[in-house]
Parts: sequence; C-alpha cells; structure tokens
Amino acid sequence: MDFAFSPDQEALAKRIREFTAERMAPLAAEADRTGRFRDGLFAELAAQELFALGVPAAYGGRGADSVSLGIALEELAAGDLTPCYAVLNAALIGAILDGNATPEQCRRWLPAVAAGESVLALCLTEPGHGTDAASVEMRAEESGSGWVLHGVKTSTMLGAYATHGVVFARTGGPGARGVTAFFTPLDAPGITRTPLHDLGSRAGGRSTLAFDGVAVGADAVIGGPGLGFVQVMRGFDYSRALIALMAVGAASASLREALDHARVRETFGRPIGTYQGVAFPLVEHATALHMARLVAYEALWRKDAGLDHRMEANMAKWWAPKAAVDAAHQALLTFGHQGWSEDLPIARRLRDLIGTELGDGTAGATRLVLARRLLGREHAP
Repeated sequence: MDFAFSPDQEALAKRIREFTAERMAPLAAEADRTGRFRDGLFAELAAQELFALGVPAAYGGRGADSVSLGIALEELAAGDLTPCYAVLNAALIGAILDGNATPEQCRRWLPAVAAGESVLALCLTEPGHGTDAASVEMRAEESGSGWVLHGVKTSTMLGAYATHGVVFARTGGPGARGVTAFFTPLDAPGITRTPLHDLGSRAGGRSTLAFDGVAVGADAVIGGPGLGFVQVMRGFDYSRALIALMAVGAASASLREALDHARVRETFGRPIGTYQGVAFPLVEHATALHMARLVAYEALWRKDAGLDHRMEANMAKWWAPKAAVDAAHQALLTFGHQGWSEDLPIARRLRDLIGTELGDGTAGATRLVLARRLLGREHAP
C-alpha cells in the first residue's frame, strides 16, 4: 500500500500550485464581483495543459491518469474553484467521447478540446428534471439529413461560454433507453442562452439554453440512439471523485488560512489557537477533509487500476462537499468579523463550495446509489 504520489505527479502538483498562486488566486475576487471570467482565461488553462490532461494522446491530449487529473483540480481549486468546471467538463466529456464515439468523431472533436479551443458544457438538466435525469423531455426529431432539437436545458455550468455541448434529448420511448446524446455546436441557429444569477461560482456562466429547431447532422450522435443516458451515468462515477477533490482543495485553502490566523490573532493576551474552542473544531474539520481526500483518491486510483470505483466515487461525492462546506464555514467563524467581509476569500469560497453539493448528484442521489449497492436493490430505497 503506497499513499505517495509519483515524482511526475508531484511535479504536476507543484507546477499547478505555482500557476494557481500567480494567476488564479489573485484574480478570483474580481471574477466573482463581475460575474465573468477574465479574457484569455481558457487560453491560460490550455497553456498549462489542463484541458489536455484527460484527453488521450492519440487525439492531442496528455492521456494522464485519473489521479493526476485529481491532483491538478485539487491544486487549481485552492486558488479558484469555479474555473475547475471547464477542466472537469473537458475530462468528463472527453472520457465519454473516447469511450463511446467513433474514432473518426474523436479525431474531429477531441484535439480542439485538448487545445482549449472547444469549451464544453454538459446539457442534461431540465427545468422539471434534475436528479431524475432519465426523464428528459427535450425532443430530437429525425430529419432528412440528421436531427432537429427542441426543448430547454438549464443549470448548465459554463453555458455562457461553451462552444460545444453534449446535449441529451429523447429520441425514443420513456425512460433511460429513449435518450440520445448529441455533440452540438452551441453557436448554431435556434439556440438562446440566458445566464442565471447564482449564490456562488458567479463567474461560471451557469445558464438556461433554449433549443428551437436546432439542426444537427446524423454524425452528431454519440454512441448511437438510445445510449446517451447510460453513457453519461458511467462518466459521473469518474467526475464525482474529481468534484470531491475540487471541494477539498478549496476548503483546505480556507482551513490553512484559519490555522494561520489562529496562530497570530490574540484575545486576552493569548493567540486564539491556544483556546480549545478554536483549536478543536479546526482539528475536527482537518480530519474530515483528510478522510474525504483519501476516499476520492482511492476512487481515482481504482479507476486507473481498472477496478470498480463506483462505491468510492459516490462516497466521495456525498461526503466531501458536505465536509468542505462545514470546514469553510468554521474557517469563516475563526476569522470572526473579518471572515464575514468579502475583502477576504473565505466567504467567496464558502459560497462556491455550496455548489459542489449540487453538481453531478446531490448527497441524496449519491447515497441512494450506495444504499442500493450495499443493501441490494430490493432492500434499498
């Protein structure tokens, strides 16, 4: 049993940590205030090969292992959680395409993803369907040359920026087997984007996308008609562990700042860290974050080893965001009135972290997956 990263992984962590300290953390507050990523951000992420990490080398990517991608996202999130979603989507959708698209489709789509030229969105959630994603209502009707999309997607992270989306639409009967995935240019005629106004990750461009007779070619279908929902659910086993590490990275940054503050802030002539009421909660949250981090990396290690990682990924997804929000909240309380101010990053990180409790499956959804695996479907909710 080896809990150490390889030399290459340590070098990756160091490189992304330095990039984050120089180009992410100092600019995060301005992006939150304006509600927009700065110009050139995606090019900077691409220059660090962050979009390329999860793309196979055959299509211009780095073909990095899952643990390395987790390392990069954990380090990036320590500076600014929100841009991580662009890297996450490139990895998740890249894996979906690599596993389900034809080699010709991959040659056409994935090099631009690796280069950061294509920014991807996952267009699954609808106004009436979030966790119950198999109940997709958006329709895709066959035409002479392909398909025509009609319907609305919402809560689409990066929807304001994305050049392409994997859009899930109903092509058959009810249920999961009637849903097909389409790789769709989001500048196509008939698409209207409406930005949403959020508690956190305000620069992330979460949007509602309306598709009014949007034409896509027959070659836009990923995997085949009726396979879309199955494809994305398999991908979530991977992305849930990555989101867990994003949450841990951001919360750990706040916790480190709280520990530093507890060493120097004095009350009644003593550093506040000398009081059990300050020190012990920080210890508890450091422990919870450490446990969350371990199960997330175990899930990614199991994926790299070709082992079933669904249990660990879902454990990481329900536990890590909760642990992260609680730790960031305690960090804010440790700073007292200073933490309440937006002059420090503590409050912003807390707002951003709440979003990780929702994306790619809520705690209820992931615990349902675990209950059915632990108890058996017939004995579980």
